[in-house]
Amino acid sequence: MQDDLTGRVALVTGAARGIGRAIALALARDGADVAVADTDLGGAQETVGLVKRRRALAVTADVSYEDCVTSLYSTILAEFGRLDILVNNAGIFKMTDPLQVTAAEWDSVMAVNARGTFLMCREALRHMMPSGRGTIINVASTAGKSGGSVMAGVHYAASKAVVICLTKSLATYAAPSHIRVNAVAPGPTVTEMTAAWGEDTNARIAGQIPLGRYGDPREIAEVVAFLASDRAGFITGEIVDVNGGLIMD
Repeated sequence: MQDDLTGRVALVTGAARGIGRAIALALARDGADVAVADTDLGGAQETVGLVKRRRALAVTADVSYEDCVTSLYSTILAEFGRLDILVNNAGIFKMTDPLQVTAAEWDSVMAVNARGTFLMCREALRHMMPSGRGTIINVASTAGKSGGSVMAGVHYAASKAVVICLTKSLATYAAPSHIRVNAVAPGPTVTEMTAAWGEDTNARIAGQIPLGRYGDPREIAEVVAFLASDRAGFITGEIVDVNGGLIMD
């Protein structure tokens, strides 16, 4: 519903491209002013350039660093004066064989996907809870439920399982303050990352999906926009599967 989010401010991490970009554009379409955060400032600026009729700001940020997260929130509050919607999309994807995963690689994936999501949620709640308003949507993955059996490394799957559990824990914690915390769990989606897997691999994986195709980033974004809106006002602690039937629960 267009203009459903008018007057609200959203922060989307990992929004320089792909799913994050689609989410930022969907929220702006529905009326929100949007802060686009990414380690790729050029890509974030490209996303901002696509926003129509709303205020938008590109910010460089590495969510794995606590000081960077704190600085990011200071920038958002100085620019917009408030934060109503946080979407944690920033993540690192790896599909290394388990026996080849080094401690350093494990830590790098966990630092962004798990610790980064926690740090972003923690700071958002510090700002949202006193006002008694706000919503957080975390981007998990089917890998966090399945263990990454389709196409994901063990560390990526584990990090997204952390995101799922974190979502439920914080939903319970924040509910008395009228703040909702949910997650979406996308399946394989058409992005630059999956394009690099090659046609044969993508065809094989798509063949395992009941709907017979990959998701479109805009399909993920529509679910996020719904969860961010008052239409989802009685939904919290939910992990919404957007995967073409790959996992049904």
